[in-house]
Amino acid sequence: MTTTGLARTEMPDELGPRRIGRRLLAMAVVVAALALLVASGPGLGTIRNRFAHASPGWVAAGVVLEALSGLSYVLIFRTVFCPRMSWRLSYQLGMAEQGANSVLLVNGAGGLALGAWALHRVGIATDFIARRSVAFFLLTTAANVGALVLFAALYTLGALGHDRNPLLTDVFGGLAIGAIGLTVGLALLSGARPTAADEAARVPRSAHSGRIARALPFVRDAVTHGARDGLTLAVRRPLGVLLGSLGFMAFDLTVLVVAFRAFGYSPPFGVLVLGYQLGQLGGEIPIPGGIGGLDAGLVGMFAAYHQPLATTAAAVLVYHAIALWVPALLGSVAFVQLRRVLARDPKPEAVCAPLSDALETIRKPRRPA
Repeated sequence: MTTTGLARTEMPDELGPRRIGRRLLAMAVVVAALALLVASGPGLGTIRNRFAHASPGWVAAGVVLEALSGLSYVLIFRTVFCPRMSWRLSYQLGMAEQGANSVLLVNGAGGLALGAWALHRVGIATDFIARRSVAFFLLTTAANVGALVLFAALYTLGALGHDRNPLLTDVFGGLAIGAIGLTVGLALLSGARPTAADEAARVPRSAHSGRIARALPFVRDAVTHGARDGLTLAVRRPLGVLLGSLGFMAFDLTVLVVAFRAFGYSPPFGVLVLGYQLGQLGGEIPIPGGIGGLDAGLVGMFAAYHQPLATTAAAVLVYHAIALWVPALLGSVAFVQLRRVLARDPKPEAVCAPLSDALETIRKPRRPA
C-alpha cells in the first residue's frame, strides 16, 4: 500500500467524536455512581472519614504528576515513531492516544487504533507502524518490568527488609524475568527468519491468498522485528527511551504515592512499587477506563502485602480518578486539535514519510569500511 493511499485512510468508527462523547458520558455516570456509593453506602464510614480528612494539596500535586507522566509518553512516542516529527504534532498524537486508552472499551486497543490511523494519515507505511507499535509497547512497559525484577531481587537479597508476601513477590518476579527472556528471544528470531515479503515471493499465490494466511506472516514479522527494533532503539536513542519509559511509569507511580500521603500514610517503598506494578494487571480487564478492575487489582495487591484496607481503598480511588480523568480530558482536547490539523493537511509531517530507509538502517546496520 502506498503512502498516498494511506493518507486517505478513513478514521475508524470507534474513534468518531460521538462514540468518544458517549464513552466519556458513560464514564462520568459510573464515576458519579461510585462517588454516591462511597458517600452514602452502608459499611463505608471509615473510607468516608478518610476522605473528610484528605489533604487537597497532595491531590493537586497528583494532577500535575499525572500530566508529567503523559508528557513522558509523548516523548517516547516521538522517539519510537519519528524523532523528526514536530513537538506540537507529537503532543497531539501521543496525548490523544492516552485519551483513547482511557475512554474506549479495551485498554490499549483504542490508543493503538487512533495512533495507527493518524500515522497512516501522515504518510507512514503499514509495516513500519505495526513493528514500531510492538517496539513501543515493549519500551513503555520496560520500566515496569525492570522495576518488578529489581524490587523482587532486593527483597530476595534482604536489602528491603522483611517481605510481607514472598510467594507473590517471587512468582511475579520470575514471570517478569521470563518476559525479558522472551523479548530477547523474539529479537534474535527476527534475524533468523525470512520476512513476510520474502515468503510471499516464494510461495504460490493460491497458497497465501486467504486473509488469515496473509495476516499471519505480517503479524509474525511485526512481533519479531518489533522486538528487535525495541532493543535497537534502546541502544541508539537511549535518552528518549529511558526518560520516556521511566517518566511514564515513575510519575504515575508517584501519583499513587501522593494519594497515600493525602491520607497521612506511606506504605514501605518496596511494597508501594510491587503493589503498584502487580495491581496494574487489574486494569487490563476490558472495562472503560479500567473502572472497578484497576481499583480491585490495586486494593487486592496492597491487602496481600498487609496494608491498611480503608486507607488503601481511599488512596486507590483518588489515584484512579486522577490517572483516568487527566489523560482523558487532555487527550480529548488533543484529539480535537489533531483532527483539525489532519483535515487541513493530510500529511503535515511529510518528513516522517521516508521511514523505510531508517527501518532498514536499524535492521541492517552498515558494516564499517
